[in-house]
Amino acid sequence: MKTSLTRNVPYWALLVLSVASAAVGVWLIAGQIGTMTARLLDGTATNVEVYVGPSIVLVGAVLLGAGVVGILLALVLAAAKALLRAPAPVAESEDRTGPEIDAVENAAEDATETVDADGAAPAQDAEPALTR
Repeated sequence: MKTSLTRNVPYWALLVLSVASAAVGVWLIAGQIGTMTARLLDGTATNVEVYVGPSIVLVGAVLLGAGVVGILLALVLAAAKALLRAPAPVAESEDRTGPEIDAVENAAEDATETVDADGAAPAQDAEPALTR
């Protein structure tokens, strides 16, 4: 699997979900801290705002932390992908003129020449076909 990171769906899912988690965490923290501060200073705070508010802030902090860890992980993956380049593909040579190839081709040509049109084999030379 040699796809670029910009076309990798799990990478983008990690990045988008991390940013969304961090944004929801900030929204929960900011909204609840603002509400708790205003009500406590006014003296109109209810039991829900006093006792449930810190729990909501804790949930927001966990979401914010998970989002930050995900964003940092996405940055590490991008840096690792940039540092670890894929090796360049090795082009195979189409050069078929080596001595081994020529000897094999000559032997194949000699083998096809050994039978005449009437099916009789011609007289063999004293020298083998590979050494000619």
